[in-house]
Amino acid sequence: MSQQNAVVLVGRILLALMFVTAGYPKLIDPSGTAGMIAGAGLPAATALAYLAGIFELVSGLFILVGFQTKVTAYLLAAFCVFTALVFHSGAIAVPDFPEAANGLLTLFNSLMMWKNITIAGGFLVLAAFGPGALSLDARVGTGKAVTA
Repeated sequence: MSQQNAVVLVGRILLALMFVTAGYPKLIDPSGTAGMIAGAGLPAATALAYLAGIFELVSGLFILVGFQTKVTAYLLAAFCVFTALVFHSGAIAVPDFPEAANGLLTLFNSLMMWKNITIAGGFLVLAAFGPGALSLDARVGTGKAVTA
């Protein structure tokens, strides 16, 4: 096993953890996510929250094991950019909160936006270079293995 393949595996695990751990709770209690979706003006907020949970959980597991990595990485990159722009690009103004608190929430929201955009970049690299030799894609011959 090359060092590059081991690093790609660790990278896949780290990218996957975020989506597996975010997706599962949405399926158990979608209310918080549904509230964010409704607040963004999107229809069918509860249904979209469940769909987001399923997508995050399944795509996270696909990245984890390196299955259908290229298409999954492209879909996750698009998902990250979409959520960054729709849910994290604006100012926060909670009624009756002090101006400084809303300022900190806006700063945090901006950091979340850039985090999502940065993660999208990681998924684009994964899509371009493949899941590495330690993946289901490599075992069945559908993914490119990184070579040392």
